[in-house]
Amino acid sequence: MIQRVTVPSLFPPPAHSHASVVEAGTRLAFLAGSVPLDAGGKLVGEGDPVRQAERVVANLEEQLRAVGSDLQHVVVTDVYVVSSEPAVLSAVWDVVEASGLSAGPHSSTLIGVACLGYTGQLVEITATAVVPDTTAVVS
Repeated sequence: MIQRVTVPSLFPPPAHSHASVVEAGTRLAFLAGSVPLDAGGKLVGEGDPVRQAERVVANLEEQLRAVGSDLQHVVVTDVYVVSSEPAVLSAVWDVVEASGLSAGPHSSTLIGVACLGYTGQLVEITATAVVPDTTAVVS
């Protein structure tokens, strides 16, 4: 079970929660940073943070599927963007919101950074997700 908490005494966060609580005994997946590379290792969307964000989210979906989870079960993300411009960070966040990743709403931090690991890389997202118990009987 995921309990998403927005604290009434704090400024309301845009499209995410302040905290997510997961009951003990629930399987969690801690995903490495999703990057804007295709299956052959080629950078997608060179110079375009929005296109890179779209690829990063698509790659994140693949990572989640591989561990038996999906975007709706993500409880926390860190979104890294190579920029100091709020408009660029906002444009990347718009991609995150449109993806359904923030539908939870999950807890997230949007971070402007100086550089990331691959030449030309502008966006990366790390995530933690609940892996649903597929053996549970739904009635």
